[in-house]
Amino acid sequence: MLLVRRPLVRCLVWFRHLSSAATVEVENEPCLNYLKGSEERQKVEEALKELRSKTEEIPCVIGGEEVFTGDVHYQVCPHNHQHKLAKFHYASADHIRLAIDRALAIRAGWEQRPQAERADIFLEAARLLSEKYRYKMLAATMLGQAKNIQQAEIDAAAELVDFWRWNAKHSLDLQKQQPISTEGVTNSVLYRGLEGFVAAISPFNFTAIGGNLSGAPALMGNVVLWKPSDTAMLSSWIAYNIMKEAGVPEGVINFVPADGPTFGDTITASPHLAGINFTGSVKTFQHLWRQIGQNLGLYRTFPRLVGECGGKNYHFVHTSADLESVANGTIRSAFEYGGQKCSACSRVYVPNSMWPKLKEELVSRVKDIKMGDADDFTTFISAVIDDKSFGRIKNWLEHARSSPSLKVIAGGNCDDSRGYFVEPTIIETSDPKEKIMQEEIFGPVLTVYPYPDEKYKDMLKMINETSPFGLTGSVFAQDVNVVKEAHDILRMSAGNFYINDKSTGSVVMQQPFGGARLSGTNDKAGGPHYVLKWCSPQAIKESHVPLTDWKYANMQA
Repeated sequence: MLLVRRPLVRCLVWFRHLSSAATVEVENEPCLNYLKGSEERQKVEEALKELRSKTEEIPCVIGGEEVFTGDVHYQVCPHNHQHKLAKFHYASADHIRLAIDRALAIRAGWEQRPQAERADIFLEAARLLSEKYRYKMLAATMLGQAKNIQQAEIDAAAELVDFWRWNAKHSLDLQKQQPISTEGVTNSVLYRGLEGFVAAISPFNFTAIGGNLSGAPALMGNVVLWKPSDTAMLSSWIAYNIMKEAGVPEGVINFVPADGPTFGDTITASPHLAGINFTGSVKTFQHLWRQIGQNLGLYRTFPRLVGECGGKNYHFVHTSADLESVANGTIRSAFEYGGQKCSACSRVYVPNSMWPKLKEELVSRVKDIKMGDADDFTTFISAVIDDKSFGRIKNWLEHARSSPSLKVIAGGNCDDSRGYFVEPTIIETSDPKEKIMQEEIFGPVLTVYPYPDEKYKDMLKMINETSPFGLTGSVFAQDVNVVKEAHDILRMSAGNFYINDKSTGSVVMQQPFGGARLSGTNDKAGGPHYVLKWCSPQAIKESHVPLTDWKYANMQA
């Protein structure tokens, strides 16, 4: 829902667009429930049937031109990897360079358009997704990324709508952040786009992230080369076409599926690289950063680097915690979407006195979890995304069985004969520094360390020092003094910190998302400051009183 009011503002004629932008009021998109027999469930089932019946062919789009390169790859359903959902074409280095040239050719015209016009386009994109393409987008996310209906709805519908709406609002609010003027002088700030192009590199695990990484820079007047994930290709293609239908001009966002190293090498070799908007692995982001550093003398401007790289997220449990809330929150955080959320809990610290009961509660809930196809509306957990992910998690399960300090107490099995299925797994460790407590797994694997009740302060310090990441973390305690103490110690351990709640589930403009350390640059997607990252502000001073002398008063005889 949104309301638009356009106030009357006195301003200079040629800077009128700086301060006459609309005031926009928006709200978070409600999530639908998809109950059996409901109209929305029927519409999703129809969309699923349609997408199952075909293999969508997806080209590159360069300057508005669809390019079928012939370098063909396939997106399969993770829960049924014999089913080809989409056939897509990789861009070569030459195609990527062509996309850069065509984007730069139209950059000035797009950057000079009033912010209100660009915001209107993304508000329309949000409306189209909410009303016209919701069910198709959900079906693509369920089949292509193995999300159940609940996880698809909160991501591919609600969160992406929220990103587009709230970013539009923040872009307009930003125009009103102006310096003071004095007698005889008018001061203003022009929020320009960056000089060059922005490369958006998006992951598989959130459809909304792809639409945001590409859309937010474009909203602020930039031109974008978007490299979507191979394993989220169909949902990314739908998001691209929604933005196009909403009015994003040809060439502003160029859709360029590509081999990762080819894309990275090509964009970082261009003198016109102005920024990278990235979500993915630490290794890839560090590699891109090094490439930029090595080429630093090449660029016309210092490229902006925005990155989110995952985490090793924790739940800390104190003896005063509500045990049922801990059990339910941990099951959801660790195992929803197969532990493939950047914020998923993968390590728990629990008092010895509470562990027997909590173990019983966790194990009983794992036994009740239904694992199956993502398009089965009764499924809680489906397959992990691909064979590489499956193989990596399988290695961790083998490590858990062979390590003397680890004990598998639930799950531990996997099977890739039809889909990439990994059971939700709980491991108990006697060593809080075991590598499984430090390294990201990105799968449905949870490790628990029971600690001596009286050593909780030592545990808090250990949590802060155990992992190189700093994305999300939760403290469960009813004792308010313990909560304060925990937050003081864990202040730098998480960019998103939760108290008596699970470590997942951030909502746009409610809990802006991002972490520091190796988790990323913490630019807080979904917050009011994110759009400023994609601007190059220009301060403008206009004097209305002629200068009649070059001498200062103190220089008079």
